[in-house]
Amino acid sequence: MKSMNKQLKFVKRPIGEADASTWSLEINPIPELQEGEILIQQHFVSLDPAMRGWMNDTKSYIEPMALGSVMRAASVGKVIEVKNNPDFKVGNYVTSKGGVQQYTITDGKGYRIIDPALAPLPTYLSILGMTGMTAYFGILEVGKIKEGDIVVVSGAAGAVGSIVGQIAKIKGCKVIGIAGGADKCKYIREELGFDGAIDYRNEDVKVRLKEECPTGLDVYFDNVGGEILDIALGRLRMHARIVICGAISQYNNKTAIKGPSNYLSLLVNRATMQGMVVFDYTKRFGEAAKELGGWMAQGKLKSREAIYEGIENFPQTYQRLFTGDKLGKLVLKVIEDEGDSL
Repeated sequence: MKSMNKQLKFVKRPIGEADASTWSLEINPIPELQEGEILIQQHFVSLDPAMRGWMNDTKSYIEPMALGSVMRAASVGKVIEVKNNPDFKVGNYVTSKGGVQQYTITDGKGYRIIDPALAPLPTYLSILGMTGMTAYFGILEVGKIKEGDIVVVSGAAGAVGSIVGQIAKIKGCKVIGIAGGADKCKYIREELGFDGAIDYRNEDVKVRLKEECPTGLDVYFDNVGGEILDIALGRLRMHARIVICGAISQYNNKTAIKGPSNYLSLLVNRATMQGMVVFDYTKRFGEAAKELGGWMAQGKLKSREAIYEGIENFPQTYQRLFTGDKLGKLVLKVIEDEGDSL
């Protein structure tokens, strides 16, 4: 077993976009296990737009990261050593927030044992992980979709948006996705089964949304914020629901965040706009995973991960979240021993 651990440390709070100077790659000894601890060799870590918010020293739904700490990230890995912890054994595969590092030591609280025979490990960071949970509870519990609803999803080719749209289709909704570029629009229409797609980079979103939703929309699932949120507000039907999951267009702002100017549409249409944080539904993750897994087994729900390799490549891989240079869920492989990975 290796005795050294590559760790990506968070060393500088960014103003605007995070860059390579935001992090420092360190190689540190792996400490000896204490009573009740387990050692996990990490295989994959998740990259998510929410990471940018965690870097800010401001009040949020989760504590900001401390300078000098390991970069926060969801992860999957294999238990390779156990010191008197009855809940885990060597060979278990587990998932939780292990951070961007090759090994992590934990008492196991918050870790969930997973079965790599049921799905590839990266899937436990996408559909069967926090991404899938966010999509599931966001569209079903906050969006309250019902058969026949007209649903519009921004960031539709991304990790959460692509799952949201598929769930809405499963539930009998008409689904329109907003994505950046012809390839992404083709992907959500032809591979994921969306009813329509709007290319915000090359089309007039306001015009196209009116064409795709001539009678308005019932649910808008927002991952981007900014101008597109404002346009969607202008197309609400009576008692529409807006799910605020993210606002990636605003995360790297150096000035004040731009809020919606069209908000009076909520009043006129008796609509609701509600924020969604997946941690509110932790006790129901098992329920969601069972249904999501069932849809996958039936071929109704497709998973797609954009997997890159090398912990040292984290900074440039992270940038893909904001350049849009990826499809589906962004994952980084951090394990170096090919013989021990899945």
